Amino acid sequence: MNLGLGFDPLIPLPWLAGAAALAVLVSVLLLVGRTRGALMRALALGLAVLALANPSLTREEREPLSTVVAVVVDKSASQDFGERTAMTEAARAELKARLDRLPGAEVRWIEAGGGAGDVDGTRLFTALNAALADVPPERVAGAIFLTDGRVHDIPATAAALGFKAPVHAIISGHAGERDRRVALTSTPRFGIVGQNQTVGYRVVDEGAPAGARVGVTVRRDGEVVARPIVTAGTDAQVEIPITHAGGNIVEIEAAGLEGELTPVNNRAALSIDGVRDKLRVLLVSGEPHVGERTWRNLLKSDANVDLVHFTILRPPEKQDGTPINELSLIAFPTRELFQQKIKDFDLIIFDRYAQQGVLPMIYFDNIVRYVREGGAVLVAAGADYISEGSIFQTPLEAILPAEPTGKMTEVPFRAHLTEAGQRHPVTRELPGSQSEPPRWSRFFRVVDTVNAKGTSVLDGPDNRPVLLLDRVGEGRVALLLSDHIWLWARGFEGGGPYIDLLRRLSHWLMKEPELEEERLSMVARGGDIVIARQTMGDAVGPVTVTNPAGQTRTVTLAETAPGSFSASFPADMLGLWRANDGRLSALVNVGPLNPKEFAEVTSTTQTLSPIAAASGGGVWRMADLAGSVPRVVAVRSGERYAGEDWLGLAMRDVSVVRGLGLFPLFAGLSGLLILMAGIAAAWAREGR
Repeated sequence: MNLGLGFDPLIPLPWLAGAAALAVLVSVLLLVGRTRGALMRALALGLAVLALANPSLTREEREPLSTVVAVVVDKSASQDFGERTAMTEAARAELKARLDRLPGAEVRWIEAGGGAGDVDGTRLFTALNAALADVPPERVAGAIFLTDGRVHDIPATAAALGFKAPVHAIISGHAGERDRRVALTSTPRFGIVGQNQTVGYRVVDEGAPAGARVGVTVRRDGEVVARPIVTAGTDAQVEIPITHAGGNIVEIEAAGLEGELTPVNNRAALSIDGVRDKLRVLLVSGEPHVGERTWRNLLKSDANVDLVHFTILRPPEKQDGTPINELSLIAFPTRELFQQKIKDFDLIIFDRYAQQGVLPMIYFDNIVRYVREGGAVLVAAGADYISEGSIFQTPLEAILPAEPTGKMTEVPFRAHLTEAGQRHPVTRELPGSQSEPPRWSRFFRVVDTVNAKGTSVLDGPDNRPVLLLDRVGEGRVALLLSDHIWLWARGFEGGGPYIDLLRRLSHWLMKEPELEEERLSMVARGGDIVIARQTMGDAVGPVTVTNPAGQTRTVTLAETAPGSFSASFPADMLGLWRANDGRLSALVNVGPLNPKEFAEVTSTTQTLSPIAAASGGGVWRMADLAGSVPRVVAVRSGERYAGEDWLGLAMRDVSVVRGLGLFPLFAGLSGLLILMAGIAAAWAREGR
C-alpha cells in the first residue's frame, strides 16, 4: 500500500496562484509591520489558500507484475545439420532450469522457423515480436535466442526491437565448419523457344581455400546439358537451350567438398519461362469450300499463331481467256514457302488439297524431309484424297498414315472415340464423348483407307478410322479422313467440340508438353504436391519422389480417367522436388527455388553480434562453453548485461494499481474545523 498527497484545485490555477501571491504579500506586510497576531493571520491566510488548492490524501493498492523473459528456439531446417539439434535441446533444458530459479520472472518459450511457411528464410525476430505483442515494453527483461546464427530478419537498430532490454544469442554448431554452395549471379526470367539463354553462377567454398577446381553438372528439366569445370570463387556462365514453352527448370550442381556440412546447397535452380516467338502455321486450301473458314477462324483466334493461308482459286490448267493484267490473284510463292522458308513453319496444313501441278514433286520431298527432322503436317481430306491427283500419290506417301482405297462411305454416322482415343490426350474426355451415342452432330461421309498405321483416335462406321495420328522420325503427322467437321462449327444438330479437338490436335502436332501421350508431371497446389501421369497403357508403376533434402519416398498413383493417373501428398519442405518412375522424370518447386535457409548453412556468431552489442547483450557459442550455457544474472540497473560466462536480464519493478483511496483534507467538517481553528487562533492572539 502506498500513501501520497494530491491536489484538485477548486478554482483555476491562475486564480489560485494570484490568491497565493496576495496571501504572501499580506503576510509579509504584517510581519514587517510587527502587527499584533501577524503570524497567526499569515497562518490563517495560508490555510485559506490551501483549502482552495483542495489537498487530499491518496492510498494506492498495487500488485507487482512479473518480468517477461523471451526465449526463442530456432527450429529451422539448418538446425538439422550436424549436432545442432542435440546441442540446442541440451542448452534449452539447462537454460530452463536456470530461469526457473529466477524470482519474479515469467519465461515465454517461442519456437520459430519450422515447417514450409518461412519462404523468406529464418524469421526469429518476427516470431519474437508476435509473442510479445501483449507485453508492455517496460516489462521485458530481455530475449535469448537459441540458434545457429543464420537469421534473416534481424532489426537494423536496437530501437527497432520495440523494447529496451538486452538481446542474447547462444549459437549451436562449431567454428570452422566447411561447406560448398552454388550462388546464381544472373537469372533470366524468360527465353525464346529454340534459342539459348545465358545463366551466370558462382561456386562458393566456405571454410576452405579458394581457387579449387570444381566439376559442375548443368541440367534442364532433369536432362544433362553441360558438364563444365570452374574455379571456386569466380563467376562462370553456361548456355541453356530453351526447348519448350512454359517453365524450363535449370539446375546447376557442383561436386561435393570433402568434409562439408551438407550437400543440399551444392545445387541451385531457376525456372526460365519459354516463350514462343509465335507459332507459324501454313494453311493450304486446295479449293474454296464451306469448311475452309473453320480452319481459318480457329487459327486466327489464337494470338500466338501467325497464320499464312493460301487458297488455290485458279489452278494452272484453268484457262478462261482472262488477261493476266486483269487478274487480282496472288501468285502462289511455292519456292519461297516450300524450299527457302519451310523450316520456319511449326505446322503445315493441307485442307482438301489435290495435286494440280501447283507444287512440283521436289517440294513434296522437302516436306517429307521437314517432317522427319521435326516438323508437323496435318492433312484434312475429303474427296480429293481418292482423286487421281490425291496427295497420297506424291512423295508424302512415305509419311501419311493410311492409303486410300479409292472409295468413300457416305452414310450418316457419329464419330466415336476408340479405346486408344479414350486415353490419348488429344481426345481424352473430349466434351460430349462421355455419353452413348456421343453428344455431337453426325458426319455424312468418310474416306475408306487401308494399311492404317499410327494411332486411330476417332472411328466411324464399321470401325473405319476418322482421325489418325502418327510419329515419323522426329516429326508428327495427322490425317483427318472426313471433311464434315465444319458441321460441328455450324451447330448442325447441336454441333460438336470442334474447337477443343482441332486446337488440341494442332498443339499435339507442334509438340506442346501437356499433350504428350507419355508424360509425368508435378504441380504444387495449395499445401500439397500433385503427381500426374499420362499414358497409353493400362497401368503405371510407382513413382519415386525425392524432396529438397535428398530424402526419397515411393508414391503409388491411382487411375482417375482412362490413361490418367494421379496422387498427392503434403509439401512439407521448401525447394525443388523430383519424381521419377524409371522412364520419365518431373520437377516442381515449392516456395522460392533457392530458399535462404539453405543458401548459407555454416553456423556463425557474426550476424547477431551487432544487435546484441547495441542492446547490451552478448553472443556465445555452445561449443566454447563445453556445451553449456552462460550463467543467468538478474541485473537491476546498468548498461552492461553480458560477460564472458554470464548473461544478464534487466529485472523490472513494475506493478499495477488494483485499488485507489482518496481523502480530501478540507472537505466537509474537517475542512471547516481547520479553517475555524486558524481564524480563532488569529483572533485570540490579536485580542490579548
